[in-house]
Amino acid sequence: MEGAMGLMRRIPPKHTETALNALLSLLPDHSSDLLSQIDLPLQILCDVDNGREFVLCDYNRDADSYRSPWSNKYHPPLEDGLYPSAELRKLEIEANDVFTIYRDQYYEGGASSVYLWEDDDTEGFSACFLIKKDGSKYAHGRRGYLNEGGWDAIHVIEVGPEVEGIANYCLTSTVILSMTTDHETSGTFSLSGSIRRQMKADLSVADGHLCNMGKMIEELEGKLRYSLDQVYFGKTKEMICKLRPSTELPSTRLP
Repeated sequence: MEGAMGLMRRIPPKHTETALNALLSLLPDHSSDLLSQIDLPLQILCDVDNGREFVLCDYNRDADSYRSPWSNKYHPPLEDGLYPSAELRKLEIEANDVFTIYRDQYYEGGASSVYLWEDDDTEGFSACFLIKKDGSKYAHGRRGYLNEGGWDAIHVIEVGPEVEGIANYCLTSTVILSMTTDHETSGTFSLSGSIRRQMKADLSVADGHLCNMGKMIEELEGKLRYSLDQVYFGKTKEMICKLRPSTELPSTRLP
């Protein structure tokens, strides 16, 4: 299974779901481990009650329905779905409003959703912050030469119970990036991959859980963007410059 997981992390994100289904058929006894370690590209659904988009994931799913953070209703309707407590729901509403501003400032559009739920094992709670930015020329992008492209950010935070004004936070962040160009100027090019990092901290809850979670997400997401820039874009530029040297360089003739 370790070898299979290593291969899964190196295939293009758009093929992850197909590969995951094949892997589940080979290792049905490890389905829970596989699903917890593999992040699929995010999808978006429109909340018909208020006309706002929300992001789909396993954390707002019950059976075949997904709960909207805006209306707190399941789509399609579900009679006995799981809902957060009244206290967590209040925090969830505030988190979605704040994260919408964060998304607009950093991503200039896209769709975002925040989901909270109780953690019975630790007597705390967990939260999932999601951002889906479709960078293609037909969706949220409309700039550059991207024919297809997407940035999926998945931030899952486990918050422990408060002890003497201090709470433990464990943040696991994943970014899934994919880009495809098809233009006469830039040519045809495809780049995709994913990266995951984790951060833990014991913080005072004097300013509230939302403030602490926001700071951790902002810090770790900045590190992920830097890593992607250095690893994916940096290495790609290096290889292109080696394979296709600049036309401004003096031409050399072989003897």
